Amino acid sequence: ANQVVRDVKLVEGSGWDSEGSVRQWYFVAGGKLETCKEMMDKVDDKDRTIVYKLVEGEIMKAFKSWNSILNVMPMGEGSLVKWTMEFEKQNDDVPDPVKYGEFLTTWAKNVDTYLLNV
Repeated sequence: ANQVVRDVKLVEGSGWDSEGSVRQWYFVAGGKLETCKEMMDKVDDKDRTIVYKLVEGEIMKAFKSWNSILNVMPMGEGSLVKWTMEFEKQNDDVPDPVKYGEFLTTWAKNVDTYLLNV
């Protein structure tokens, strides 16, 4: 996934997979290098869902709130992953977050390709 993700670092918390942990992301969206901090807000093992909340970064200048919800559903011999973006714009003049949707789509495809070749 290195075409769109340049770096990611754990900056707060006891581990990469613990609620409340915060990661600093460096990524390319819409051809521009951006950074954001994301907190793992909620982990629901029963529903196989993780909620990530953006807490800082370029994107937060345009959006009051942003949650990325990852849900993994068993399917055949593998799994189906569903990403949902929930956001609230700062105002009506803010364009739809197409470049961030494209970033997540590209990133997910890159991860999928990597996992299929491991």
